[in-house]
Amino acid sequence: MKPDIAAVGSIALDTIKTPQAEVQDILGGSAVYFAWAASYFSKVGITGVIGPDFPEEYLKLLSTRSINLDGLKVGDKTFRWTGEYGENPDDRKTLSVCQDVLENFNPELSEEYCSSDYIFLANINPKSHLKVLSQIKGSNLVAGDTMDLWIETEKTLLLKTLRRIDMMFLNESEARQLTNESNLIKAGRSILSYGPKTVIVKKGENGVFVLGEDILFSIPAYPQETVRDATGAGDSFAGGVIGFLAQENGENLRKAIVMGSVIASFCVEDFGLRRLEKVTKEDIMGRFEEFRNLTRF
Repeated sequence: MKPDIAAVGSIALDTIKTPQAEVQDILGGSAVYFAWAASYFSKVGITGVIGPDFPEEYLKLLSTRSINLDGLKVGDKTFRWTGEYGENPDDRKTLSVCQDVLENFNPELSEEYCSSDYIFLANINPKSHLKVLSQIKGSNLVAGDTMDLWIETEKTLLLKTLRRIDMMFLNESEARQLTNESNLIKAGRSILSYGPKTVIVKKGENGVFVLGEDILFSIPAYPQETVRDATGAGDSFAGGVIGFLAQENGENLRKAIVMGSVIASFCVEDFGLRRLEKVTKEDIMGRFEEFRNLTRF
């Protein structure tokens, strides 16, 4: 089955500590959060690597959605990440990471994945992104994400990636780090000059800023009284955006941004996918209307 969206990224087992609780080996990873969020609107295919230690129950869980797992390969071990959050959900510290799993990851897309209309390069090493870009054929939109580690250690490869993608997701500190610009509008325009047509800057609890050739758009975050775990919020946001765009044939970017924000607001309400497992399309549309009323004036 040809998916609407082919996503390449990490499939992980996360151990997460917050002031409220701690969980061990919970399902996570950039491709997982992205695919789950996008599957509310479109069919998604994941390319990634897992190990023999990856729980079968997690594969069964992913299979309950419109998520194709044919692109998963079994390697030596599963990618694992351990992180700790402070009282501020934006205050995250990586305690340990099994980076060598993804360092040796050589993504090979099937013929169906290569011809998907939408490609998402989730947060992994830019050298893996470039391998994917060399395989894809005639996609309508290629979007990508990154992190501070790759900006610091693989900036040359990251800039090569940016020349070949249409839409870039990154958070505000990463935008400033990449461009050496403190003003987000200037940072966004600098990133546009690197190649992408659209730059989407995630600002956590302060919302989202979007800049493109014909768009300048900003919205707040959905007000949250309780944030249990911010892990995966950015990937869920991107999944909602790209999934909705795929459903709408690339139209309604502003509405897609709000859909992504709504899904991310559900994600942070519990650890891992626990909250999103229970969220329906009707829940998303209900909160979308709440968001519309909150921001209308």
